[in-house]
Amino acid sequence: MTAPVVSALVAAVLIVLQQGLMITEGFHRAKAGIGVGIGSDTHLERKVRRHGNLAENSALFIATLALAELCGAPRPIVAGFGIVFVIARLSHALGFASLAGSHVGEKGSKAFPAMRAVGAFGTFFTGIGLGLFLAFTLATA
Repeated sequence: MTAPVVSALVAAVLIVLQQGLMITEGFHRAKAGIGVGIGSDTHLERKVRRHGNLAENSALFIATLALAELCGAPRPIVAGFGIVFVIARLSHALGFASLAGSHVGEKGSKAFPAMRAVGAFGTFFTGIGLGLFLAFTLATA
């Protein structure tokens, strides 16, 4: 059995993204003087959700990706799932870079809600696809 190198690389990229989102939230909290919660600060709310949504989705994805890799899934398939997931999470985070992407009805570029949607659907479909692929890999082993 070889080490799950592809999964480790995807995890490395995601942890750097996670820390970047965390620090932007933390700086905003310090500047706004809000230690817990969001008060009525919609910009902080957006940053909290951007950070939290990545945390909610990444850990289980990485664990499943590593399991698929450890169970002998072909490296190009594992890499494909990982690349699409990272792109989806980056797209989602960029979609939340503006209130137009996080709060319906806010003025701004329509690109932000589109990036958020691409990120959400990309995350959903890679998760479903990876889960089904792992189940199929195990059932046919």
